[in-house]
Amino acid sequence: MRSAIFPGTFDPVTMGHLDLIERGLKMFDRIIVAVSSKPDKDLLFSVEERVEMIREATKGMKNVEVSHFSGLLVDYARKAGIEIVIRGLRAVSDFEYEFQMALMNRKLSGSIEAVFLMPSEQYSYLNSTVVKEIARMGGNVSELVPPSVATRLKERLG
Repeated sequence: MRSAIFPGTFDPVTMGHLDLIERGLKMFDRIIVAVSSKPDKDLLFSVEERVEMIREATKGMKNVEVSHFSGLLVDYARKAGIEIVIRGLRAVSDFEYEFQMALMNRKLSGSIEAVFLMPSEQYSYLNSTVVKEIARMGGNVSELVPPSVATRLKERLG
């Protein structure tokens, strides 16, 4: 069984993330969505809440597992026995950071390979930070996130 890890903070999960999971399932038999605790980031939702939101959003997708990790991604991947990491590239600006991270992960592990996927055009501008900002300002995020996430954003941000 060919497996891949799709890591991120997913604060919150967006339709762009789900699009990448669906694209990844065309190439891999199983995808583990690995939610990073990232204590250095200013997060709106706890790691448990983010895991729960992703599980709700992916419940109809076969062969998708959701878990969380702290520390280095390469350590998590080694423990899971997976050597493929899926990363999304929305724009050229993402490439430099993702390229650097992919090379560093390879250096640290010796075996990790990155697969870069582009989202559908309608999600190429979308990220969690933009979604949170729109929600904070009272904007409609219903087309940007799953319904359960839109509800949680409204509850959390008023």
